[in-house]
Amino acid sequence: MKQYVVDAFTDTVFHGNQAAVCMTEQWPDEALMMDITGENNFSETAFTVREGNKWRLRWFTPGGEIDLCGHAALAVAYVLFRFYL
Repeated sequence: MKQYVVDAFTDTVFHGNQAAVCMTEQWPDEALMMDITGENNFSETAFTVREGNKWRLRWFTPGGEIDLCGHAALAVAYVLFRFYL
């Protein structure tokens, strides 16, 4: 697993909306994703797994999994296009 910290909505380090992006080869256990999210202590941590030609995303807050997070989704897109695609 690789983890990136992305500042969304800015071009200045340590500004904007911060999110962690965890690139995984398979889905970690949900308890592990919660532990990682808690350790990060950001408002959101995104996890992604490649499934065929698509990337599936899941978003977590320290309180649990959520359905969608805009700035964390953009953070994943940044990591994918910058380092993987």
